Amino acid sequence: MPLEQFIEKRFNRKSRAVILQANEIIAEYQAAGFTLTLRQLYYQFVARGLLANKQTNYDNLGNVISDARLAGLIDWDAIEDRTRFLRGHTTYDDPADAIERLHERYRIDMWQGQKRRVEVWIEKDALIGVVQAVCNKWDVNYFACRGYASQSELYAAGKRIQARRYYGNQDSIVLHFGDHDPSGIDMTRDNEERLSMFAGRRVEVKRLALNMDQVEEYNPPPNPTKLTDSRANGYIDAYGMESWELDALEPKVIAQLIEDNVQEELDFDVWDDRVSRFQYDQRKLQEAVKFVQGNNEG
Repeated sequence: MPLEQFIEKRFNRKSRAVILQANEIIAEYQAAGFTLTLRQLYYQFVARGLLANKQTNYDNLGNVISDARLAGLIDWDAIEDRTRFLRGHTTYDDPADAIERLHERYRIDMWQGQKRRVEVWIEKDALIGVVQAVCNKWDVNYFACRGYASQSELYAAGKRIQARRYYGNQDSIVLHFGDHDPSGIDMTRDNEERLSMFAGRRVEVKRLALNMDQVEEYNPPPNPTKLTDSRANGYIDAYGMESWELDALEPKVIAQLIEDNVQEELDFDVWDDRVSRFQYDQRKLQEAVKFVQGNNEG
């Protein structure tokens, strides 16, 4: 937990209380294996009655958290920006290092032989970190639509799904997560229509969240519905003047929804066979690592 100080700053009593509350929330989520974005942290403040749901409060919280990190009061690894990161080539120390890293990263297609393959699509890039661990656990590909998915991405997805059907006789299902607002609701329909068009057959897009039953169960903080959205009138007729962001749903709820729905799709006999194959391959790679290391030492 890196607490690294770069500035000297004295905080007033109200800001000190916010920092203490933030660290308590962060510790709770770190214990469960999650790292929060600033917006997710903010929604936890709102959900716990610590802040009213207003843009000014979000902005003020961001300023306090930023200063607290610089002052060495909040773990730098506790809050992440999932939309900006460095890209580049991977390098290795020597051939032995390359084989050892391959051993660590080696994967096989765990869904080979299953009747239907799962993909997880989520509206916001900032929530990729929420779905990443559970998707990796079950070897499920995941994708941030970033609002309405682009024509290029949906075309590529349609052809990918079409190829699975043609070459492997395997159907596909997309598990979709989006905001409960006029456009967020409509995105599920749009994904299914365009994806099916490009795949040349109907592809099921199953909306897992955010749905009204989850709003009623978990009571996330509401936002006013954007009247400028062209779909606002139909949404208001169906749901009223309030809308809700997916970010406000606890990460563990999203992860559990994925886990439950993925397991519904699995033939576990086929899955266990693939696990055995993967473990065999891992042992062979470990032998190769030891062989190359031995030659280097010689």
